[in-house]
Amino acid sequence: MGTFRNSDGLGLAYHGEAEDPVICLPGGPMQASSYLAGLPLRDVIRLDLRGTGESEEAGYYRVDRQVDDVEALRRHLGLERMRLLGHSAGATLAILYAVRFPQRVEELVLVAPSPRVVGIDVTDDDRREVALRRSGEPWYAEAIGGFEEIWAGRVTPEAFARISPFFHGRWDDAARALDDHPRNQKAAMEFYADGAFDPAQVRAALRNLDVPTALLSGEYDVSLPLNRAQEYAALIPGARFGLQLGAGHFPWVDDPGKFAELLQRIP
Repeated sequence: MGTFRNSDGLGLAYHGEAEDPVICLPGGPMQASSYLAGLPLRDVIRLDLRGTGESEEAGYYRVDRQVDDVEALRRHLGLERMRLLGHSAGATLAILYAVRFPQRVEELVLVAPSPRVVGIDVTDDDRREVALRRSGEPWYAEAIGGFEEIWAGRVTPEAFARISPFFHGRWDDAARALDDHPRNQKAAMEFYADGAFDPAQVRAALRNLDVPTALLSGEYDVSLPLNRAQEYAALIPGARFGLQLGAGHFPWVDDPGKFAELLQRIP
């Protein structure tokens, strides 16, 4: 583990060491980066976002204010440019960094990215279409009941807990362990606070983004169904799109070999 201080003097932690690293930003939002430890990639450095993992707590957690934390890590590592990977909500941070510091990004990889930053709305019908394709799973009856509660407007922690299997290609011990991974709940509630970004402005900036970009999604991801993933990729000039069959929101957990292979051969 390494540590550094951001421009505000806050102590932040990162994990890994490499001369030409892939800087990985965790999602959740605001989960400890240790859930990314199984990424089947070489030369990975994982950043613990403020208030998560081994990083110090902060007074604010809005995602746009964390862009400077990523820049402070780049400076600390002495990198002129860096390869940047963001998963889920971490892809929001990666996008905002790339828009602000495009000259510092060698490559951008978005894995099951949250579409909120670009104003793409994933509808209940989108999620229902994906969910219904899992009807043969032994956990389906219980899990779809959770979705029905949410779609009816009864949004509770219990309902969200019931739909957990839908986020994974395989609902096994590895998936359950990931589902219980530590997250800073207070920070998560602030991550997307009002004023963090303007989706229209982000979309406009992406039209002029000259950074090699790949977007990878899972076939069964209810957070970013295929039609919305393709819509997202189309916003970035020249972005390469890859779909991992049989995978959910955490494709490297469902099949690490397929994940690594797909990243290498995304056209």
